[in-house]
Amino acid sequence: MATLTKFLASLTPPPVVNPDEYDGLELFRWRFFVFRPALFKKEAFFLAGALFYLAFFFYGRWFNARKATKWLEAHLSVLESQFSKPQVSFFLIIQVRILSTGPEKNWIQDGYSDFFNFSTGRRNVASLHTVFALRPRHDLLQMTFQTLRTFVDLQYRPQDDLQLDFRLLPGAVPYDFVWGVVSKDELLFVKNNRWDLTFTRTTENPGVPSRFSVMSEFADVTDGVLKAFPLAKILEDSKLAPYIRSLTITDQPRDRPTKPVQPQKHVILSLNVPPASQTAATVDIVAAIFPFIDSLSKVAIRPETKTKLKKIREGTASDIKKEAERDKKEQEAEALEDKKAAKRKAEEERVAKLSAAEQQKILERERKRSIRKSQGKITARK
Repeated sequence: MATLTKFLASLTPPPVVNPDEYDGLELFRWRFFVFRPALFKKEAFFLAGALFYLAFFFYGRWFNARKATKWLEAHLSVLESQFSKPQVSFFLIIQVRILSTGPEKNWIQDGYSDFFNFSTGRRNVASLHTVFALRPRHDLLQMTFQTLRTFVDLQYRPQDDLQLDFRLLPGAVPYDFVWGVVSKDELLFVKNNRWDLTFTRTTENPGVPSRFSVMSEFADVTDGVLKAFPLAKILEDSKLAPYIRSLTITDQPRDRPTKPVQPQKHVILSLNVPPASQTAATVDIVAAIFPFIDSLSKVAIRPETKTKLKKIREGTASDIKKEAERDKKEQEAEALEDKKAAKRKAEEERVAKLSAAEQQKILERERKRSIRKSQGKITARK
């Protein structure tokens, strides 16, 4: 009891002592009420820290929403010219007000750093998912962690990511293959985060600017893509250099699947998000993606390459199927073991409630059963 009393006493804050002699500033006095700022220095620092955190939160939230909306405003004319439904459905809209005096913008928003737009209604394109993954500027702790990590991990570069994921209609690309052109600064990130690109080999190609590498399964796939569309003219644009991260064509999921899946073709454009003052810098590359997609139906590859591509996918699908079956058997075995363990526990609890004599009978019965089993094993060995 004495220990508990001491513990509670340690949690009790000391009483406030108002000195009889005080020659500092007094902001308020009424009868026995008085406010003396000099006596609240710690509280002042705490209040300042709380206000700074709130200001950081609201500014970061506003900054990210403004950045995403400015980009959409700059590219909306391109989307409207290509899609019958260029923006997200009305029933999924989350209104994001950027300025109290400005217009409201329509986005699907997840938190304060992730924004999404959905477009549909175009030839060769089933849908376009525009996905922003911005830095968590509203979160002071995460921003501090990211900044400090850059000093420790030289390969860690937090940045605002924008991906335009075009899901293609059947027939838009006549063959199943994975191909991409990737900025050399992004090669390590891409190799570690895109399972589909593990199908490819990284090479240099004179058909693309030197700051990019080509990731392709076979050389004639690269030849077929570059002949179908003059991609080099777009990639050589110097104003796009800071923003293009990668452009990929794929029939495989980005993450390794846990069970066989139906191949689905995508064209994925990955960009660094331009500053709000330069959002129009990426309009040309976004506009060029649509004729690029239309040209993919003209890609020609050799018959032997088609056979190799088919064998690779059949082998991959077989491996994934075997892994899925093995995982399923392991899960079933674990479930059976858990069921047996639960049954044993229930039996032990039941026996524990019996009298000592009944427990002795059960133990004797188990002992005789064990002896019979061991004798049966010896007889079988003979």
